[in-house]
Amino acid sequence: MDVSIIVPALNEEKNISLLFTEIKKAMNCMKHSYEVIFVDDGSTDNTLKQILLLAKKDKKVKYIKFKRNFGKASALSAGFKYAKGNIIITMDADLQDDPRDIPRFIEKLKDCDLVAGWRYKRRDKFFKKLFSKIFNKLAVMLTNVRIHDFNCGFKAYKKEVIKSIKIYGELYRYIPSLAKQKGFKVRELKVRHHRRKHGITKYGTSRLMRGFLDLITVNFLNNYSRRPLHFFGALAIAFTAIGTLIGMYLTLGTLLYNLEIFRPSLILSVLMILIGLQFFSIGLFSEMLISYSIQDEIGAIIQKKN
Repeated sequence: MDVSIIVPALNEEKNISLLFTEIKKAMNCMKHSYEVIFVDDGSTDNTLKQILLLAKKDKKVKYIKFKRNFGKASALSAGFKYAKGNIIITMDADLQDDPRDIPRFIEKLKDCDLVAGWRYKRRDKFFKKLFSKIFNKLAVMLTNVRIHDFNCGFKAYKKEVIKSIKIYGELYRYIPSLAKQKGFKVRELKVRHHRRKHGITKYGTSRLMRGFLDLITVNFLNNYSRRPLHFFGALAIAFTAIGTLIGMYLTLGTLLYNLEIFRPSLILSVLMILIGLQFFSIGLFSEMLISYSIQDEIGAIIQKKN
């Protein structure tokens, strides 16, 4: 199989058939063998029914059904697991992504390992575009990956990229950052974007907040996943130093000036030192876990061996 196209879907009954028709038109212009994997993420409308009808008519259509809504990251992970293609394309089911860009993704992928779509003329409401722009600026600052549109679900990957990363929560937004951390080449491609005609958007304030929290997670993973003691050690030194200074102040005040030890201050001093020691222990324990697991990852990051 040359190409696997993964389409997560949640309550998109009016878009499924139209989207597959457009995908077929785009892929028929190429000589690649392909499959389209629809992942029904616990839809409550007739989305699954539409997918089943397509699967009966065309063997290229595959599907995965979730018992309930688990989220886009789980849908993509399931699609990645069962995809057979050497090239993986992901796109949304709302018809806002244009399948005519798929050949361009495949061509661009010849020079890199991952291609991220950039909706440079985005057809969404003003506030949605505004929040997304602010979010993307912040994501670039924290991840150091210079792409314009982290939220775009239209992406292309080589199979080895998918095998080397794990996603959960809202981390699907940051696959380019996670891939770059593994040493893969990341590029972006300007893509067409259309207004939503059917169904309702799944974008909301709660999803934005989850994405922001996961941005902090990605930043931590990028900077400290290989050296956790640098993070926990800094906290340990800070807490221990503050606790020690408070303790020294109380001790000197008692010895030199006969000051009474202010009990809450003494408790605070001991508590800060204990917290510092705990952070240091967590850092050492994390380093031990990494030292045991690093050998299992070596095979995934070696590009060629003799």
